[in-house]
Amino acid sequence: MADRSTAAVDVADNSGDKPLTAKADQSTADGVAQNPERDTDSKEAQGSPGTEGPRKKASPPELHSGHKLARRYRLEECVTRLDGFSSWRAVDEKLRRAVGVHTLPADHARARSVLAAARSSALLGDPRFVQVLDAVEENDLVYVVHEWLPDATELTTLLAAGPMEPHDAYQMVSQVASAMAAAHREGLAHLRLNPNAVLRASTGQWRIRGLAVNAALRGINSDTPQRTDTESIGALLYAALTQRWPYENDAYGLSGLPKHIGLIAPDQVRAGIHRGLSELAMRALVNDGATASRHEAPCTTPEELVKAIGEMPRIRPPEPSFTAPPEYQRTTYQQGTYGRPGPGPGVTQPLATPPPPLQSRTGKVLKWTVSALLIAALGLGSWQLADALMDQSDKSDDTNNTHTQDGGDKNDTRPKPTPIGIQKAQEFVAKGDAQHPNDVDKTHDGDGSTYWRTKTFTEGPPIAPYKPGVGIVYDLGSAKNLSTATIGLRYGGNHTTVELYAADSLTPASLDSMDKIGSVQTADTTATVKLTKSVKTQYVLVWLTAVPYSGSDSAAYAGAGYKQAISEVRFTG
Repeated sequence: MADRSTAAVDVADNSGDKPLTAKADQSTADGVAQNPERDTDSKEAQGSPGTEGPRKKASPPELHSGHKLARRYRLEECVTRLDGFSSWRAVDEKLRRAVGVHTLPADHARARSVLAAARSSALLGDPRFVQVLDAVEENDLVYVVHEWLPDATELTTLLAAGPMEPHDAYQMVSQVASAMAAAHREGLAHLRLNPNAVLRASTGQWRIRGLAVNAALRGINSDTPQRTDTESIGALLYAALTQRWPYENDAYGLSGLPKHIGLIAPDQVRAGIHRGLSELAMRALVNDGATASRHEAPCTTPEELVKAIGEMPRIRPPEPSFTAPPEYQRTTYQQGTYGRPGPGPGVTQPLATPPPPLQSRTGKVLKWTVSALLIAALGLGSWQLADALMDQSDKSDDTNNTHTQDGGDKNDTRPKPTPIGIQKAQEFVAKGDAQHPNDVDKTHDGDGSTYWRTKTFTEGPPIAPYKPGVGIVYDLGSAKNLSTATIGLRYGGNHTTVELYAADSLTPASLDSMDKIGSVQTADTTATVKLTKSVKTQYVLVWLTAVPYSGSDSAAYAGAGYKQAISEVRFTG
């Protein structure tokens, strides 16, 4: 079930993980089965290396389907029960939406670290991660509430069907590396980044679940968290290219490498693998003297990995393939069968010789008469056709010399602007928090009264003191020739600066990975960006870098400040 796969904490066997990259609590050793009745009391009492201190005996709370937390979160189904904590699919009755919930006793040895990790992850607010919605200690119970993504698919499930295409693997590693680089800049690490923790949403965006929380639940820490997460990203890319786990043991439904041969490059595992992606995986996986690449230096942090990806030639999506129609087969007929198909190849059939026709004097006269009439008709038709063409040519010359009163040409053959439909939209976050990602569809719903809005800034008009800009990426369905963009704005005054970028996906890795194709500065409530030349692209970023000052508007905002809202976006080609 998709619901189960996108909510449970990672408890899969990871015995194929690279050893010595993270210190794990031995009581949750890799490979433990998901057994709700497993007796953990003895290990809870003993403690183990790498934990946060002496272990206290902790038994799971008496929770069941229908139980409510905070009189709001109704537990529906237990999807994981392991080592004193449990994970549930639940319903937020206040907001009427599905959520996931991790629970563990308040006296559990890891309760404090789980609570701290969840609150730190929630403060990041990056939409590339599955968001923590609540982290509470209540009634001797600690619980963490997070997003539930029923339409997302784990990388584990995707790889079960086979290796990924180079473009898909490139998009995955670009987005995951960029997200982890942003997390590490805020002091957050994952330490459990594996195919179970990476999800692809229905929009094509890659998202990461369990940032900091999964490691805290399992008691995992590392002296080199950036190195650990970078190696994990390399392992994800390796698996995506080869459908093999880059260590000797099998893990996550993938076969490990043959024993005693060491770490070999992906293009040595399978033929036809993209050379640049193969080297990138090895540069991220380098550890303990392994050779990162044939030529390049290793990547030891997500930031270095993002830089290495940016230096690679961009991998384009495959061209759509069209099936050629079947070759036309002419039907042949045997003489003398009167329209009926003759026998198959290799079969001979005697042909009857028809008797010679009887021609009379009258028949010959009739034949010559009909021939003469046909010749005369053809000659007359040719003369009339030529006369008509000459007359049409004269009229065409007169028309070409006729102009409208405003100076326009009535027969202007230039193509008229063609509206381009918008298939999907996704908010793009270059730095800091998202604005209002759930409202992006309101910018192309055909209703000018609905809108997506920015947050209110205390300084302006440039947004630069806070972030390089805010905006939305639009998917046009396929590559289209774009010439003009018209953006409806809610607030005028001062000035609003709008820039257009051609992107390579709905979730581009960074602003630097896109090509700027136009910009405009306006004080009106409509911004029209006309490109100097037509650009062919499928994805377009509408990017606001300056917003006007506006007073209080109870219908949209509380308080005055620098802000803007986009009501309707239209593209023409």
